[in-house]
Amino acid sequence: MFIDILGQAWEAMVYNRRRTAITMIGMAWGIATVVLLLAYGAGFSHAIQAIFAEFGINMIGTFPGRTSEQAGGDKAGVKVRFTIDDIDRLANSVPGIVHISPAVDKDVNVQNDLHAYTWSVSGVRANFNQIWNMEMDQGRFFNGAEEQQRAHVCVIGSESKTKLFSGGWAVGETIRLSGVLFTIVGVLTPKMEEAGSDNSRNRQIYIPFSTMSDLKDTKYLDEIWITFQGDSTLVEKSLRETLAEAHHFRPSDHNAIHVANLVEELHQFQILSIALQVLLSLVGTLTLGIAGIGLMNIMLVAVQQRTREIGIEKALGAQKRHILLQFLAEAFVITGVGGVSGIGLAYLVSILVGRIPFYSAVAKNAEAADIYLRISPTSVIVATGILAVPGLVSGMIPAIRAANLDPIEALRYE
Repeated sequence: MFIDILGQAWEAMVYNRRRTAITMIGMAWGIATVVLLLAYGAGFSHAIQAIFAEFGINMIGTFPGRTSEQAGGDKAGVKVRFTIDDIDRLANSVPGIVHISPAVDKDVNVQNDLHAYTWSVSGVRANFNQIWNMEMDQGRFFNGAEEQQRAHVCVIGSESKTKLFSGGWAVGETIRLSGVLFTIVGVLTPKMEEAGSDNSRNRQIYIPFSTMSDLKDTKYLDEIWITFQGDSTLVEKSLRETLAEAHHFRPSDHNAIHVANLVEELHQFQILSIALQVLLSLVGTLTLGIAGIGLMNIMLVAVQQRTREIGIEKALGAQKRHILLQFLAEAFVITGVGGVSGIGLAYLVSILVGRIPFYSAVAKNAEAADIYLRISPTSVIVATGILAVPGLVSGMIPAIRAANLDPIEALRYE
């Protein structure tokens, strides 16, 4: 019986093939819109994660500031100064720390035999490349032994290599930093950065923290960077409490020290990404709902045109459920074929569109942070679920109307 009902539905669709084709196109367009909007939302979320991955996700940077609250007998407005003792203090007190490094920065004259520039130099520990997720294009990062020996070695950024050596091999060459000779042991891969940035990370030069004292007094630190495992909120709380106790300010005084918690910032962007995907899903659902209204209208017309046929079927013994299933089957076939075609169309569009410029429109070396239309199985499943609702509703209403027709009145219909 079910095969007969499907056969009748197919015959009706073939008989009205132009109307059926137009309805299928509407359903295909609706489902393609839903899938592509979900893919755009997923691509946007991935682009944000790629931007943060450039720095390293489980990372916290701490910068000294001025107190804005009175603490004990100390008045507000006192400048906080980090020292090397704070590194040991944090390493011993804050749970979950994996790597920790001080950083001292200075703009210095950088020159070789042919060129001279003023760039920023940072004195850091040997684990700084692991904290900042640095990848090497040439050579290596300096090691702990070189830091202990106060070796005059340095690691330069990709743009530094291009400007100093015209893009040629740089490892083993020497440069002068404020007149002090340093040997290049590594060159970093290009990092994402906004075009025209005055403080380019790709021009940054890194030297051992111990050697930095040849260029600048390292008694007071400019920054402290850590990577950690565990809950970022608890790590940040413990970090603030430890430094507050050491430097006599309230842990709640956020002006005393400034903390850049990349995990929390990424979490905030992820919330925005989820909100964007929900909004795009709603827009796609409304678009698919319009296609569903078109399907309902077509099915109501089909019921009206086939009223006499329904009357004959009922007179020959067809029951309500048979009529109901006949029209539901027709609606589901239209919805199913339209849905499969729409998913195929979405995949085709995603391939043709490829990469949509996002961060690369304002930044260099940022192609990885552009938006790719990522159609995942989850997106297809969600879109299919959304498609089933208007398909069921649009088919059910005309099918119920057809099943409830009075056979005598149906036979009289002209």
